[in-house]
This record gives sequence, C-alpha cells and structure tokens, in this order.
Amino acid sequence: MGVLVDGISSSARVLPPLDGVQLQIVRSQGPYLFGDDGRRYVDTAMGLGGSILGHAHPAVIEAVAAALRDGPLPGFAHDGEEQAAAALVKRTGPLDRVIFNNSGSEAVHLAARIARVATGRARVAKMAAGFDGWLDEMAFGNVTTREAGFTDVRPSNPGVTLLRFNDFDDVDRLFAENDDIAAVVYEPMLANAACLMPAVGYLEHVQKVARAHGALLIADEVLMGFRLHAGLSSQAMGLDPDMATVGKAIGSGIAVGGVIGRSAIMEEFHRAKGLRGGTFSGNPLAAAAIRTTMKELTASDYPALQARGDALRAHIVDSFENVGVPVSTTGYGTVFSIWFAPEAPADYETALAIADPARSMHLHLELRRRGMLVLPSPYGRHYVTFAHDEEALAMARTAIAGAAQAMATRQTIDA
Repeated sequence: MGVLVDGISSSARVLPPLDGVQLQIVRSQGPYLFGDDGRRYVDTAMGLGGSILGHAHPAVIEAVAAALRDGPLPGFAHDGEEQAAAALVKRTGPLDRVIFNNSGSEAVHLAARIARVATGRARVAKMAAGFDGWLDEMAFGNVTTREAGFTDVRPSNPGVTLLRFNDFDDVDRLFAENDDIAAVVYEPMLANAACLMPAVGYLEHVQKVARAHGALLIADEVLMGFRLHAGLSSQAMGLDPDMATVGKAIGSGIAVGGVIGRSAIMEEFHRAKGLRGGTFSGNPLAAAAIRTTMKELTASDYPALQARGDALRAHIVDSFENVGVPVSTTGYGTVFSIWFAPEAPADYETALAIADPARSMHLHLELRRRGMLVLPSPYGRHYVTFAHDEEALAMARTAIAGAAQAMATRQTIDA
C-alpha cells in the first residue's frame, strides 16, 4: 500500500481497476495516453480539460523548457508575466486587466473577493450543481450534494447562496430575497453536471436581473474558456460579464488560473489593497505556456474542430441506437457528456433522476478494454482537441461501437 491517499491527490482523477489491475499513466502525447500496461489509449478525458491543443504540444513544451532553463521562480516581476496578460486580454474584449494565480479554484475564489470589495456586499450566488472550485465556500452546492437539489428554502452559507439553473423565476426570487448579492457566478454551460445547456435566454435573463440590482457578473470559464473560439465562450454567446475566471486550456497542461476583469473593477480592488498572493502566481513557466497557447489557438480552425466533435457525438448515439440502447448527449463538439436516456436533460432535477453511475462505469471499462480512456462518471465529460486527428478519432469510433455492442449484450443477459 502506498502513502498517497487513495493513490492520487485529486479524487476527480481516480480510475477503477480493470480485471483487478490498476492503470498508471507513464506518458501523454497529442490525443494519447500510454499506460504501464504497454498500451496506447486514445484519450477524451484530456487531463479533465486541461488542454485543447493536446498533450505535450511541441511549441508549448519548447517555450516552457526555455523558461525553465532561465529560472522557474524569480519571485519578483518578470517581463513574461505582462506579455502573457497582454496576449490573454487581446482576446477578451472589455475585460482588459488580469491577475494570475495557479488554479481555477483559486481564480473563482479571488473573483468573488474582488466582487465583494468592488460592491461592498457580502455574498455571491452560484448555480446549484455547478462546480466553481473545491475551496470550502465555493464548493457549496456541488453536483450530487443535498443542497444542489433544493426546491424550497434556498441553501446558503455566509458567503454563497444558490440559484436553480435554467429557472427564470428563481433569478427574480433570489434578488427579492437578498439585498447583499455582490455577484452571480455562472458557466456558459453547467459543465460538471454533465454539460447541461442553458435554456434560450436564461443567461441573458441572469445578466439583466443581476445588473438591475447592482450585482456583478462573473463568468466561470475555467472549463469553457477558449473552447468555442480563441476567446471567452460567454462573449461568443453574446454575454457581457464583468469578470471571467480562466484556467485549464489557456495553459495547455501547465498549471495556471486567472481572473480577467474590467479596468474599473480591478482598479477598485487594487486601490482597496484587496488581498491577493501566491508564490507561484504568474510564474515564468505558466506565462510561457499562456503566450504560446494564445498564439497557437489564434491560428487554429475552430469550426473544423467543432465538426469533428459533433461527428463523434453522432457516432456515439448511432452506435448505441444500432444495438437497441437509447443514449443522448449534451454539450458542444469540443466538450460533451453522454446520457443513457433517449432525451438529454434540460435541468439538474432531470439530470439527477436519469444519471446512471453503474452504466457509466460499465462504459468506461468497456472502452478501456478497447483502448479508449474516458471519465468513469455519469457527470464526466469528453473533450475533443486539435490533436484528435483522423487516426485518433477512428480508434475512438471503433472502441465506442465495440463497447456499445458489449453493453447491449450484457443488458440482454441481465434481463
């Protein structure tokens, strides 16, 4: 028995044993993971969305290696940090000031602090079942918790209160019940509840009502930023947040997070001497990864990527339909989830009712037998990146068709 708790430092990354054997990854490259069992796996977990360029992108690795040779932790200001911030805000419109940190969880925590300082109010609202970081305050109401499924009394802690996703009336009730809301945190889709999509006009309604009551809008784009285009997904959807939190894709596998905001808000926080820190925040390795990633994404063909992902989603549905097992998907071509139901859920209540952990685990194991690695959870997501070329996608299609057949056969035997 090892000394790591459960063998890994993040519970979200735990994989089950297959036929009694635990898998360890020894290398990652492009769309592939290489296991200690000697096999190559096509990967659609992609470091839980940590890269849209693929694992170990050569240009990013070269830039980060150069930064490492020059020194990974000067401690004081270095020119690469400002260059990374400038490269980022070049693609985020009116959000033109940046504070870097080291993870998405830190970024959301900091954005909430900035909102409280800027508004003088105490509490932020987040979507029930949304994941906005694992730190105590913002972890409140995460997917599968008792609070996430509330129907009557609104769950709250001293710093956070919850909103029911896609419930227009609940937005109005929130502000009727509270006069201390500093900000509403939203995602372009409710990603960790398995890519629940916003109803037409819902996020626009959130924005309108929040603004009417003097609350700020924080777009949590740690997962969705730079996945629909080389910029913020919220802005591509026509939304106009006051701040956005970013991470994952902007670093292409290098640990980084950050808050991007309007100048007036960020300056207010600065003048108030709001607390921000982090020995490694904005370090040269992260800065190099951001600069290089921004350059690569600007030259990338997002419509083609979306089309490849949409085709894979259609193949999944068709493969299961061909063997008499109804499935549906939610999300976009670049990031999506699978539901073992003929119709995808539109709200968390429905999602909770149809989530099937046993079948999601069975799917993970059958795909893994066939050389494909996915998250083993009904709330897991599949990521298609620019590294997923035709060879990788063909491997995935073959694995999916085989897994569908195996699951249908098992279902028949069990019946």
